[in-house]
Amino acid sequence: DLSRHMDLSLGMINMLIKRLVTKGYIRTKQLDKRKVDYILTPKGFSEKMRKSVKYTVKTLNSIGMIKDKLKALLVELYDKGERNFIILGESDLAFLVDFALKEIGHNDYQISHVQEIPPVMNGGVLLICKEMFDAQLLESLNKTVNVIEELAKDSFLYEARRDQ
Repeated sequence: DLSRHMDLSLGMINMLIKRLVTKGYIRTKQLDKRKVDYILTPKGFSEKMRKSVKYTVKTLNSIGMIKDKLKALLVELYDKGERNFIILGESDLAFLVDFALKEIGHNDYQISHVQEIPPVMNGGVLLICKEMFDAQLLESLNKTVNVIEELAKDSFLYEARRDQ
């Protein structure tokens, strides 16, 4: 079952299990000729917890860097006179944009959320926070910012990971 689930050969699974047993991360218990019970040892649990914490910290650091980049982008738009921000999409990125806007410390702006590209905009800037959209619909709009592309322009994520 495990080899099918992981799409690995049975030999590869057996080799990996033997390595985990040798390292003391798991124990095996033969239930019958064909069935084996795999038990996570305290050392294995500790290693799993260590890796989970490391992954969580890296994720939080990445989110913090993305939020800082978003704040810089939004402050730049604000300094250019933008006060009406229209967020396109319902993604985690859209949530971060909304959160970053609220953190920049100004109260004289408006935020609205839309799921589709509006045919006409009466002022404001459309902040695109979703991957799949009809780019031709953007041609009639004056002010749009593809947030994903803006984040991808800088190598700040790559450089930050190199520094860690």
